[in-house]
Amino acid sequence: MHRVVIVGGGFGGLAAAKAIRYAPVEVTVVDRRNFHLFQPLLYQVATGSLSPSEIATPLRTLVRNQKNVRVAMDEAVYLDTKNRRLVLSSETIPYDSLIVATGAQNHFFGHGEWEQSAPGLKTIEDATRIRHKILEAFEKAELERDPDARRAWLTFVLVGGGATGVELAGALAEIANDTLRDDFRSIRPEESQILLLEGADRLLQSFPEDLSKAAEQSLARLGVQVRTRVRVTAIDADGVTLSSQQRPETIASKTVIWAAGVAPSDFTGIVARATGAATDRAGRICVQSDLTVSGYPEIFVIGDAAHLEWKGAPLPGIAPVAMQQGRQAAEAIMERLRGYPAPEFRYRNKGNLAVIGRNAAVADFGRLRFHGRPAWLLWLFVHLMYLAEFRNRLIVFIRWGFSYLTFDRGARLITGAADAPASAARR
Repeated sequence: MHRVVIVGGGFGGLAAAKAIRYAPVEVTVVDRRNFHLFQPLLYQVATGSLSPSEIATPLRTLVRNQKNVRVAMDEAVYLDTKNRRLVLSSETIPYDSLIVATGAQNHFFGHGEWEQSAPGLKTIEDATRIRHKILEAFEKAELERDPDARRAWLTFVLVGGGATGVELAGALAEIANDTLRDDFRSIRPEESQILLLEGADRLLQSFPEDLSKAAEQSLARLGVQVRTRVRVTAIDADGVTLSSQQRPETIASKTVIWAAGVAPSDFTGIVARATGAATDRAGRICVQSDLTVSGYPEIFVIGDAAHLEWKGAPLPGIAPVAMQQGRQAAEAIMERLRGYPAPEFRYRNKGNLAVIGRNAAVADFGRLRFHGRPAWLLWLFVHLMYLAEFRNRLIVFIRWGFSYLTFDRGARLITGAADAPASAARR
């Protein structure tokens, strides 16, 4: 029987596994984790709205009824293309078709030491570490008597003005303005300083300019200070150093969060070296129109691991792209088993959404663009429907309803350590 190995249980890998359920194949899904993570809501774990289990579902639960699928919780460490074998930490798996869907990891542009002081947001460990840092900052400020030291604890800096940075900034402002307003006696959380730094000339570069402006205005109403055209030159435990059109500047802050860049997983590099495939500047593998690696028609690369031009620009690293590519890779394998060539991938742009906060979001559907409460309601509905399991949808819906009515966030426990980066969680 044809053997299909899928490396990665994220959006693309899971979509591929589900799409191939009725084919006469044996499927193995390999992932370092035993769960599928809904990454678009990670920022809500980081800001105390949701708990990790509410946005993650065990992979075995999701493929329980697919008798042709097995799950291997292991790490892919080597690829033998000559003998078509995938080497894991504990075993070697032969394959006839391989789908590489290993996603992305935080990228600090050659400054890996920044991760110690400025965690990114790609894993559950990242989210709980950020939550720890945010909530601990208010607790430390409550006990601090020195005005300058207290100001540093109440200054929050987010680096990167993409969707993740905007969503985190909005949620953090709501924590300070609403959730914690009456919880402390020596400080006023609503007087916290929240800065969002972006190197380009505007936020949300993937959105039209009018929606970027609307998002910035929504953040300003929440009290977030947006600074564009700035470049971060240093990050440490005491704050951030910037360079801009003016002189260098240091911002004292005990809580810096990184949302400025991602790169493909380490396994993507292993595949590129094993196949001799070309990569782009970010390290993504340049794939052919059918999502295969040149010279290796049995190897598909999808999602954040793949670089594919569409209408003159690379496809973005978002969930809808990965899901469509996962289904396409599965369809290509089934077509080949029937004796037909693999079809070319055609991306169907379903629009783009980003949330800023309560009743504030932006929506881009090409000619149709809008923001405010309608965009926010649409964002809620879409993200609720994309959660992998009904149980998660129901719990998240209840959580959101409670939060909307009470302004409270139920997942505000300070657990674990905030001083160790979560690099071990990467693929």
